[in-house]
Amino acid sequence: MTRTEKLLAELIALPSVNPAFAPGGASARPARKLYGEQAVADFLAATAAKAGLEIELQKVVLADGQQTEGHWRSNVIVRLRPRHQIKRTILLAPHLDTVGADDSRFLPQRKNGRLHGRGACDTKGSVAAMLTALCELAEARTRPLETEIIFAGLIDEEQAQAGSRALVAPAGCLGLAAGGQHGRDARATTLAIVGEPTKLQVVTAHKGSLWLQLETRGRAAHGATPHLGKNAVLEMARVVEVLETEYAAQLRRRKHPLLGTGTVNVGQISGGTQPNIVPDFCTIAIDRRTLPGETEAGVCREIAARLRAKKLTAAIFNSKLAPAPALETDSQLPLVQQFLRTVKQTRPVGVDYFCDAAILAAGGIPSVVFGPGDIAQAHTADEWISLAQLERGKNLLLHFLKSLS
Repeated sequence: MTRTEKLLAELIALPSVNPAFAPGGASARPARKLYGEQAVADFLAATAAKAGLEIELQKVVLADGQQTEGHWRSNVIVRLRPRHQIKRTILLAPHLDTVGADDSRFLPQRKNGRLHGRGACDTKGSVAAMLTALCELAEARTRPLETEIIFAGLIDEEQAQAGSRALVAPAGCLGLAAGGQHGRDARATTLAIVGEPTKLQVVTAHKGSLWLQLETRGRAAHGATPHLGKNAVLEMARVVEVLETEYAAQLRRRKHPLLGTGTVNVGQISGGTQPNIVPDFCTIAIDRRTLPGETEAGVCREIAARLRAKKLTAAIFNSKLAPAPALETDSQLPLVQQFLRTVKQTRPVGVDYFCDAAILAAGGIPSVVFGPGDIAQAHTADEWISLAQLERGKNLLLHFLKSLS
């Protein structure tokens, strides 16, 4: 068993389900300790300390969701300082939380060259590869002369990205505030490598995620005399038809070279109270995957215009907890080019899913996405990762870090 595999197995055995997926939501206090990232953060801090690395726990949100002092959900920040003055910083940023699972999924199992268990690829595989690479670099005879390496294990990516948002906040842990904390100047981090299962491909673009709620209003009446009312469900049915046909076709006419087209999905619908009342209210929730350059305001305008053309009316509201924009990082940036050469990749790729990379990029840190594993395995009942790919991912990261001056 390699050092990377051992670490990953230990991480899988430490449940870190996002509290948002606990029964009753984030404010619930389940009796079992499946929820929250604290056990993983503490374990990673202890592991990094053994390699002589600097450790910091960044308090982000209270674990119980209350406004009183209690257990915190914290980012774990691990630093390797260069031998000379810091001139640039590389950030390794996987997330620690997972989606929910039953108890059996937190028992790591090795089968046919794969390691199975919740979080194996999303993204504890990236956590293990990145931290092992950093520990091996710290234990080597040489280290970068002027490049600081920071590992940031982030909380809450699966829900509202509170961890990455806190990291790039003015008072965050990266030393970007005025005056420069931690011996750094106030310049932005040079490059962030965000850990996600990309099959070891360097990703420079991903789609954004916009959740909208649309509401139609009608007039209630007795079900025996529906002609006296106005049916809000019928109005919404027409809205859904427009969104899933004409609007979806409109989106397919706009293409991004790495991401293809934006999409729309009507995921929820609710209206009416009982069969013998004409419904005066109906709502739908839609998932709109955006391309770089698209904004919430622009999306709302084009949906409203499409509905007006059909003489339909619906109120439109944003239901996302926080902005989740698309990512587009310049692939010609010198460090991105250097990383592409390390991976032996001629051009970057794009992915459909949203992740912390866009939050870090919006905070001023050029960001790419990279990690072992296949996104097709994420959130599945039998999540797994290839152990050969896990080890290759660690070796590629270590080679890149060693190539930095």
